[in-house]
Amino acid sequence: MSTAEQMATEAARAAFGTRVPVRVEVIAGQADPRLRLATCQRVEVHWPAGQRPWGRTRIGMRCASGPVAWNITVPLQVRVWAPAVVAAVPMPAGTVLEQRHLRLGEVDWAERDTPVLLDAADILGRSLATAVPAGSAVRAEQLRRRQWFAAGDPVRVVAAGPGFAVSGEGVALTPGLEGQAVRVRTESGRVVTGMAAGDRLVEVSL
Repeated sequence: MSTAEQMATEAARAAFGTRVPVRVEVIAGQADPRLRLATCQRVEVHWPAGQRPWGRTRIGMRCASGPVAWNITVPLQVRVWAPAVVAAVPMPAGTVLEQRHLRLGEVDWAERDTPVLLDAADILGRSLATAVPAGSAVRAEQLRRRQWFAAGDPVRVVAAGPGFAVSGEGVALTPGLEGQAVRVRTESGRVVTGMAAGDRLVEVSL
């Protein structure tokens, strides 16, 4: 393994932590063949600013001891293989996920920026916003947002601040979609804005 590949492997392992055992695969590309680099006695490998150590990336190589100083980048593809929830069968958009649709498999976590899922139980009953081919990881971005309640539904409003929390009842004025803002009319008639946080639950930060 070259110095660049070893450095990429160590950086990818560090970036993904110890949540699950990972297997790192580094595919090194070639420097631009049009370059004519002077002979160098010592080449240093480094990560250029803004380059991450996984996925399709670039690693830097610079001459630290030679007649001419030079600094280039070389393409790399760093794959981080680890267990994740994958589609057991081809699933079109709109599929409501059941246990038979899912299994554990080894996938490249670094293939996309969005996180993979580790436990099928967390997404059973959710529906897909996009199609997922068999064997591909099911990622959070591919799930439709849950609707916790509809406009007009009674909801519980929990307001929290430093060192305290109070709750009350209200009526939703807008649909409660997971992770989105919602407007609620409280028992006192006041209209507040909070986040849809669960089944008929709205959280308001003070």
